[in-house]
Amino acid sequence: MNESELKTSTKQRVMIGIIAGLMLISTIAVYALIVLNGNNSNKKEQDAEATLAEYEEKLTAMDEELASSDEKYSKKFYNTLSKYRSQVKSFNATTANNAGLKKEDLVKGTGAEIKEDEVYSVYYIGWCADESVFDSSFDNWEKPSALKRPFIGTYKAESNSTIQGWRDGIVGMKAGGIRKLEIPGELAYGENSTVCNAENSPLKYIVYAIDTDEDYKKKVTEYNELYSEYQYTAMMYYYSQSSN
Repeated sequence: MNESELKTSTKQRVMIGIIAGLMLISTIAVYALIVLNGNNSNKKEQDAEATLAEYEEKLTAMDEELASSDEKYSKKFYNTLSKYRSQVKSFNATTANNAGLKKEDLVKGTGAEIKEDEVYSVYYIGWCADESVFDSSFDNWEKPSALKRPFIGTYKAESNSTIQGWRDGIVGMKAGGIRKLEIPGELAYGENSTVCNAENSPLKYIVYAIDTDEDYKKKVTEYNELYSEYQYTAMMYYYSQSSN
């Protein structure tokens, strides 16, 4: 093989140049896409963080605005609800599930009635068959010193904020009234329940219907709606972070 055979032709050199140029352009394009995607991802992340910070700022301001009313209602109703802590006792889960929804008025109220289409305010204690309290209006079940913000809701099933047994159980109560509810698992959280660490768990509640002013109900409802939006946004943000 002689030296002339090792030399590339002009046509070959042109083709090599074209291929090298195309490879350079492709490399630059891929790099640009990576940078752009990175910038877009960073912008989305920054936007999400800014939105969460805005939610937190609004929720903090609303909390501060509601604090004095929360304290007022706590002082007014704390002693009455405290008397019913002794109602929390163990019960037979199978018997409760077979009995269906049971309602017992411990005190009949004389105030405004809870109706299906109206906003209501209540304090409550909720417990499992083994006597463990899974939720309550007390700031600390073991050593309570105050009541948390009252639960304010509506009957509407589409809101998914309460279980069926609760909604059906409190309708007809009047403010000032105290009712014991026994709710079978099928009207509580059903087979997918994590409450009480068991599927199809029956629940018991003491529910204390109270009078609160309409402006307070409206503000708490707005707070709850905003908090739900915040939770959803935070969940989506942390999900996207974990999947990256």
